[in-house]
Amino acid sequence: MLFPAVCPGCQTAVTRAGSVCPDCWANLRFIERPYCEVLGIPFSYDLGKGFLSAQAIAEPPPFARLRAAVIYQELATRLVTALKYGDRTDLVPLMAGWMERAGAELLADADVIVPVPLHARRLWRRKFNQSAELSRAIARKSGVMFRPLALERIKATQTQVGLGQRQRQDNVRGAFRVSEQRRSEVEGRRVLLVDDVYTTGATVASATRALKRAGASDVDVLVFARVAGGGP
Repeated sequence: MLFPAVCPGCQTAVTRAGSVCPDCWANLRFIERPYCEVLGIPFSYDLGKGFLSAQAIAEPPPFARLRAAVIYQELATRLVTALKYGDRTDLVPLMAGWMERAGAELLADADVIVPVPLHARRLWRRKFNQSAELSRAIARKSGVMFRPLALERIKATQTQVGLGQRQRQDNVRGAFRVSEQRRSEVEGRRVLLVDDVYTTGATVASATRALKRAGASDVDVLVFARVAGGGP
């Protein structure tokens, strides 16, 4: 009664908490098949099972598959910004629920869920890691093991916002590692790496390489939103 349910996009009243109004729902572009089986880039028409995007063929990523719930635009952008910089952890169940649906096939194959970590200094300033909170909610509902400390960020990178692709790659090169004490958490396991947004892929690529160096059998990636582009 004191705090009625409102839409996280426009703050209008909704019938239940954790939902969006019809107008905001129309501003979300959910990613559905057909899409690139590796990068999850949506295609405008169906080219057949297993078809890959030109980007995935030209520059194969170190991870096996990537899935995203929505395209990174309009309301999706505002939700990510509100969670990351506005302390809106109340958005986690909504966003994680959409991610779980988008990544159902990845979760079915995953042995362990690992979030993309923040550097200790940034975590201290921000007080929480949005990727870890999304991972925690997904793990709790799916039953897949959650290992939030398996991967650590050892390089205090600058923010990726505003950087080009080559600059992003240089920025996160050597930024992650799995310590010897944590190696057993990923060694021989298929890891589901979770982050909030996929843009050029530099961050998750660097994190994937660190996990593979530690003995992960393979790595899939699940994000809330990804940039559009690359499809036919």
